[in-house]
Amino acid sequence: MNLMIKIAWRNIMRHRGKSLVIGVILFVGAFLMTIGNGVISGMDRGLQKNIVNSFTGDIVLVSEKQESDEVFIEMMGKTVEPINNFKQVDSLLKTVDDLQKWVPIGKNGALVLNEEGGAPGFTFLIGVDFERYQKVFPNTMKAVEGRLFNPGEHGVLVPTGARKQMFEVSNIWFIPEGCGVDTTSMFKEAKEMRSNLVSKQSIVFMGMGADNTSTDIRLGIKGIVRYNALNQIWGHFGIVDIESYRNCIGYIAAADKASLVLSDADKKLLGGEDTDLDNLFSVDGMITENVFAPPRSSTKTSTAPKAATGPSLADAIQTDLDDGTYNLVLVLLNDHSKLDEKVKAVNQRLKASGVGVRAVPWKKAIGAIGSMAVLIKSALFVFVMFLFFVAIIIIVNTLSMAALERTSEIGMMRAVGARKGFISTMFFGETAILSFFFGGLGIVTGYVTVRVLALCKFTSDNDMVQLLFGGDTFHPLLSGGDILLAVIQLTIVTLIAVIYPMQVARSITPLDAIARE
Repeated sequence: MNLMIKIAWRNIMRHRGKSLVIGVILFVGAFLMTIGNGVISGMDRGLQKNIVNSFTGDIVLVSEKQESDEVFIEMMGKTVEPINNFKQVDSLLKTVDDLQKWVPIGKNGALVLNEEGGAPGFTFLIGVDFERYQKVFPNTMKAVEGRLFNPGEHGVLVPTGARKQMFEVSNIWFIPEGCGVDTTSMFKEAKEMRSNLVSKQSIVFMGMGADNTSTDIRLGIKGIVRYNALNQIWGHFGIVDIESYRNCIGYIAAADKASLVLSDADKKLLGGEDTDLDNLFSVDGMITENVFAPPRSSTKTSTAPKAATGPSLADAIQTDLDDGTYNLVLVLLNDHSKLDEKVKAVNQRLKASGVGVRAVPWKKAIGAIGSMAVLIKSALFVFVMFLFFVAIIIIVNTLSMAALERTSEIGMMRAVGARKGFISTMFFGETAILSFFFGGLGIVTGYVTVRVLALCKFTSDNDMVQLLFGGDTFHPLLSGGDILLAVIQLTIVTLIAVIYPMQVARSITPLDAIARE
């Protein structure tokens, strides 16, 4: 083995020019493949962090009546089918393994009415129990003006993108309640209109229900928010409390259902069991106490306080947000790599239980965004494979030419007794040494370059570039597995590229050497 390495090294030094050309090709190929692997891994991690872990979850549960899987970005006017039995769905999910956590939400479109008399705008609304939502998707947004929701509070959080879009349609600059106009967050067009700017601290939404009904609701703006990543994409989704969302879309709210609870006396009255008509139509019998039961968190149920005069219908009223209507259930998995397998398993359980919902993977649920992300990732993979095959072709051609130019040398070696196996091993040894040195140097340089690029924190406001980045910031990533993959790719390139040149070298005979001389 030592002899073979010495011979291979001697041949490399004797043919420095050809060896350098092959080495440079191996270096460039390994370098670009390493960077390509880093970009793909960084994109994967970015999409997982900024889409799955921050907005959609791994799996989205939708009603079986829902025709399209693209539930997040539907065509304007296309509504998402309601889910009215979340409690049953929730009980079932608790029995399914490998589910980390989940949260129900409402999602549909709404018109933004222009109180100045102009054309209405359009936005997507997401209705949530904000406290519960943040437990599943923590730190997904921050308030750039105003604040986030307090527990149980009604209102709307307006993303910066939605505010800009509303301004372009209505020329109204929306600001949080109790706040003045902050010029530091204005874009150019708004600043130019500063002297005549119309500002409002509330928005009137007109929900777009499936039965073409419309409900106008005015909501105070609690904060102007910015999503921590992919704000250009998610910035069209306003966040409202779930009860206001239900009222806007025309769904039955949890508080409405709670108010339908009747006491035993009321049930007896409606059943005609009270035979004392004088008592029935007495003054006391025709006066009822005006009771208001505000919505309460879905995680706890509580009763309204008793009146001083004694028990009333309010004692029976309990508000559980899960009694109302939702549209989607966002589910996070413990193991994100088993997505397709888990979607299939969850769908089997859902179908067998008859709860009327089905599971959709996140890539389908976000429609064109998911398709574009898959396309960009596939393009990157194809690019890396292209480099892979180009490197093989160039190295094969260069090694083959080198073998033919060494016909005299190889022929003389055959003449003095060198066997074909020795020639093959010698040729392979030369290529392996070049691959180890230059290819290894390419991988190391690629690793350093990826780390430097990550530290530079390049950003972009372009939606497509953000999908390539996996977020607002370009952050390529190389794990141990990625480096191992680069080594395997380099090894495969070397093995495939050396096969034909070895056959050319093996076929050279002493007669070829004499003829060449």
